[in-house]
Amino acid sequence: MQYRSLDHFISDSKAVLSKGPIALIMVEDAIEIETTLRHHQQLGFATVVAFMPASFALARDVSESKGVLRVDYDMDREGALENAVNAVIEAAPGQWLYTCYNAEYLFYPFCETRTVGELLAFHTEERRDAMLTYVVDLYADDLGAAPNAVSLDNAFLDRSGYYALARPDGTPDNHPKERQLDFFGGLRWRFEEHVPAARRKIDRISLFRAKPGLRMRDDHTFTDEEYNTYACPWHHNITASICSFRTAKALKSNPGSRDRIASFKWHNSAPFEWHSRQLLDLGLMEPGQWF
Repeated sequence: MQYRSLDHFISDSKAVLSKGPIALIMVEDAIEIETTLRHHQQLGFATVVAFMPASFALARDVSESKGVLRVDYDMDREGALENAVNAVIEAAPGQWLYTCYNAEYLFYPFCETRTVGELLAFHTEERRDAMLTYVVDLYADDLGAAPNAVSLDNAFLDRSGYYALARPDGTPDNHPKERQLDFFGGLRWRFEEHVPAARRKIDRISLFRAKPGLRMRDDHTFTDEEYNTYACPWHHNITASICSFRTAKALKSNPGSRDRIASFKWHNSAPFEWHSRQLLDLGLMEPGQWF
């Protein structure tokens, strides 16, 4: 099914939005669109919605697949992500939503044997309405063979170099917010001179339950501060990872950085195994109380 605009999708998709969880995939370029959609289908999302320019092609097996919807949408607009997400939040109260970009792949503990529905059912029982996700940068090992820095077969990640800082509350005394941290690492840390300060964080609230009045802000946080916490007050909760080529793509396409980077590999690079166990072992997500 294809919708000609965001308004068309919101007005004509009430039945679709009545069943979750729903993945909202924001397509910025033509790289790895189909693999992104298929990956999230395989995780068990009831519906996968691709917001993408009308000029982009989509493979027939994906476009005709049950549960995949396409919305003609311009991702170059200011606020494109949050405008789309906030419109769906308003239209689908109570549903679990997920959002990411193309060439990004969600991994959560034990995702090889458990569906995203099972994950969110447990998280709901824990009285949580949102889940913290870390963006783990992926990059091709050979930029000569993969000039756009994307290679599924030869993807690498950083196995160390991640850290967190207290998130100030914005008051004159700058007290730290309760159970909120700013996380850093990966390519945005190693090549920070090419990344605006406001875009260096690697934490997102990518899985969340829609409710009336909730709004996503432009930094991937929400107007309900409890949604922005990494855990509840009484114990640790599940966290997940979004394994993403997005930063590598940007660094190799931006005129200010592309000629200054011959390789993303360093002594702490490791081949990405495309398995949740590797991410758990590296501390890039945790199972909380879910075993």
